[in-house]
Amino acid sequence: MKDCLIQIPLNTPLDYHMSGKFEAPSDDWMHEDFDLTDFELIIMTENVLYIEYNHTPFTVHPNEYLLLPPLAAPGNRRKGLKASNCSFYWIHFLSCAPYTLLQPDAAKETNSDSTSIRIPIQGITPNPAKLVALMKQLQSNVRDGHCHLALNYETTSLVCELYSQLTKEETDTNKLAQKQIYSDMLDYIKLNRANNLRVSDIALHFGYNEKYLSHLFRKLSGVPLKQFILKSKMDEANYLLTDTNLSIGEIAVKLGYTDAHNFARTYKKSTGLSPSAYREAYAKRLLFHV
Repeated sequence: MKDCLIQIPLNTPLDYHMSGKFEAPSDDWMHEDFDLTDFELIIMTENVLYIEYNHTPFTVHPNEYLLLPPLAAPGNRRKGLKASNCSFYWIHFLSCAPYTLLQPDAAKETNSDSTSIRIPIQGITPNPAKLVALMKQLQSNVRDGHCHLALNYETTSLVCELYSQLTKEETDTNKLAQKQIYSDMLDYIKLNRANNLRVSDIALHFGYNEKYLSHLFRKLSGVPLKQFILKSKMDEANYLLTDTNLSIGEIAVKLGYTDAHNFARTYKKSTGLSPSAYREAYAKRLLFHV
């Protein structure tokens, strides 16, 4: 259950039940054994909460949340596992349409629709202060006698804020991962310029789909991956032609071509000059500037 995601429909606002802030009276406090008949969202603020739900132990640290869904009896019993002088904000609510408990693998294979959100049962809150502020505002409005419909929308806003924080964090993480893959591809291409490198070789090395890698590379660099591989070879060829005394044939071998003719044809198609012409032109420019 720990790794499950809860898909909550939001065609209509969530139904607010009650909320509050709990502070343990002593170091010996332990959560009581209760049935849970609605959703409970806990935002930890101090120390650690040790609780069991549906025979699953949870340890909730500060700046973490726990979202427990209502389950059929007897799986809906929640009880303390260990004493702790902790404090947390809590809220109880229901969704007006049935929710879905998704296993991680099933969640990856299906997409949530535009009228529902998916939240892991437990996780870290990227911006707990904002969630606590919304909790405090909600409790203040309850005391001020706001109508139930307004409280429903505030509850929905609170849960959506948690969802937005989690999905933004996930997006940022994905961006970092993509940049790392891109950087690794650049290094791999540079190290393998002497080979007849293909997009399929890179995909096989990194364990990704060819189309995905090609799309990712173009998105981050603005250049098709196949074109960049060729450009990398030609850049190295330019260096070898101007900064070494290697023959055209030796350069061809060094860049993974079967023969000098094949290299020269590819080079001219890419740069507009033959390798010999480029070398002569560079030598003349040096002579002119001496």
